[in-house]
Amino acid sequence: MTAKADQSPNEGSQFFRKLFKNKLALIGLVFVLLMICMALFAPLLAQYDPNEMNIQQALLSPGTKGHLLGTDSYGRDLLSRIIYGSRISLIVGIGAVLVGGAIGIFLGLVAGYFGGFIDSLIMRFMDALSAFPFILLAITLMTVLDTGLMNVIVAIGVGNIPGFARMVRGQVLSVKEEEYIEVTKSLGAKQWRIIFQHILPNCLTPIIVYATMNVAGAIISEAALSFLGLGIQPPTASWGNILKEGKDFLVVSPHIAVLSGLAILFSVLGLNLFGDGLRDALDPKTKL
Repeated sequence: MTAKADQSPNEGSQFFRKLFKNKLALIGLVFVLLMICMALFAPLLAQYDPNEMNIQQALLSPGTKGHLLGTDSYGRDLLSRIIYGSRISLIVGIGAVLVGGAIGIFLGLVAGYFGGFIDSLIMRFMDALSAFPFILLAITLMTVLDTGLMNVIVAIGVGNIPGFARMVRGQVLSVKEEEYIEVTKSLGAKQWRIIFQHILPNCLTPIIVYATMNVAGAIISEAALSFLGLGIQPPTASWGNILKEGKDFLVVSPHIAVLSGLAILFSVLGLNLFGDGLRDALDPKTKL
């Protein structure tokens, strides 16, 4: 027996009906899809090389012919940089969640299933990691690891581990008490098979929702690190370092900071709205 209960044949259709009925979730999904399209088709959408400088056209205002969103202090097309910046945000967001999720989920499964000393040891280590404010931990790790895309992903991913571990542990403590787990044990199934083939699949719904929302947090963290000069380094386009440059020109060219800030705002808002809708759609207690 590999499932908690027989699933209704129309469960999938109920999920989509709930999701599409939630207008805020659909708005969030639109924002998320726009961000994904920007990242995937950046070479087709961007009119200019995001790193191409032209000092003679520096700080052009939005609406200038040939530069829809204007240019930055080096004359680089701002629209092209924001489009390419979506790639960095998406890579960091997904990458950090995969790193933090893979480690945190494994630790949560082990702690919740075995309990006792192993549970105490793992969760005290998670408490120690949580004792550091998230951004402070990321800054500390970036100081040790040095700048770079992969190091940003690792730094933010490590900060996500405790949240995943606690969430999965709580789910495991509930699922492992179900009758079908006891039946599987009585049939002589090995512990790791029970964990990965029977318990983990029944924890996937909250994991998916939590991961979706954590992508938004990872995007904000990347922007914060880049703003502080510890994340993605110029001339690579990142919403965080575009915002950092824009703060020096708030009086003469506020559009640089405003537009990069809006890109961060709408991507994070979209992910959070979609994550909320996903949670409601996957909750069997939510009415259609």
